[in-house]
Amino acid sequence: MPRRTATMLASTLILIALLCAGVLIPVPYSEMSPGPTVNTLGKVGGEPVLQISGHRTYKTSGNLNMTTVRVTGADYNMNLVEAVYGWLAHDSVVVPHDTLYPGGKTEEQSTQENAEEFSQSQESAKVAALTELGIPVTSRVVVSTVIKDSPAQGKLHAGDVIKAVDDTAVKHPEDVAKLVTKHKPGENVTFTVIPAKTAAAAEKAGKQPEGTEKITITTKKAPKENRAIVGIQAGTDHTFPFEIDIKLADVGGPSAGLMFSLGIVDKLTPGQLTGGKFVAGTGTIDDQGKVGPIGGINMKLVGARNAGARYFLTPGDNCKAAASDTPGGLTLVKVKTIDDAKKSLEKIRAGDTAGLPSCSAG
Repeated sequence: MPRRTATMLASTLILIALLCAGVLIPVPYSEMSPGPTVNTLGKVGGEPVLQISGHRTYKTSGNLNMTTVRVTGADYNMNLVEAVYGWLAHDSVVVPHDTLYPGGKTEEQSTQENAEEFSQSQESAKVAALTELGIPVTSRVVVSTVIKDSPAQGKLHAGDVIKAVDDTAVKHPEDVAKLVTKHKPGENVTFTVIPAKTAAAAEKAGKQPEGTEKITITTKKAPKENRAIVGIQAGTDHTFPFEIDIKLADVGGPSAGLMFSLGIVDKLTPGQLTGGKFVAGTGTIDDQGKVGPIGGINMKLVGARNAGARYFLTPGDNCKAAASDTPGGLTLVKVKTIDDAKKSLEKIRAGDTAGLPSCSAG
């Protein structure tokens, strides 16, 4: 066999071997890519995303699109070829697997966590929107979860309204932990609660819940820490003056909070926030209307641009990353609160784009 032919054959075999290795060898990476966007003012599957009853609503126009990111599953084994392709592609990004699934988190655990965060974001979006409009919302501290085999199991239940701890009134969820940790492990702590069933029945009847019970629980030492715990997580429950439902399946995480809140504001006020313009955005939101940062900002920008958005409401803490790689034709608008976002939408509607708060890559 001529030397040139032998060299070419050897090179070809080596190339084939490398390609095979690249396909077979798993690498500890995952991929993020743009997910679908949804107009919070529109419909999905023929059903309005935002459904409000018991209060007057107004006609809306344009788009207030929430944005999402697609990620490979926790159990997906990316190979070297896929990782290289993802690194070279503009509309996707390859990140270490632990960035998306820290501590060996399973697909099931991640899905459950995302569902819980999505549910909480909907509640906060409702509170933030109504507060922005000056509509009162009743809030109360409740037992969110009871840890299995903890001192509280069988004594406290999810949904119990916590009125006081050791006869000290609680106004915020963090008050509960502060009062419990005043004790030493092994000491008793007394909760004054309205049972979950009583609270639920009162809410259904449109009344304030009444009838408290005192529950005494013996604290125990926290794992790896010398502090007292009873084994519950406190949270906030809200009673709204009318019904607001957010109908959107197969979406998780907290990042749609801002856009949900703006959609609710738009439907509950005369006039149209966007003036028919196509606006997309992202950001968590808390009960006070503060906008928080999210992950995957650059993929959400691409998804918004591909959907036709002209403006993108961007959490202030995401501005630097967003401004460093903004798709053409998309204007970033910096927001820190729901009020910021509302004022920016008014400028967009009026065509006063020169006055919009912008993001900087610096």
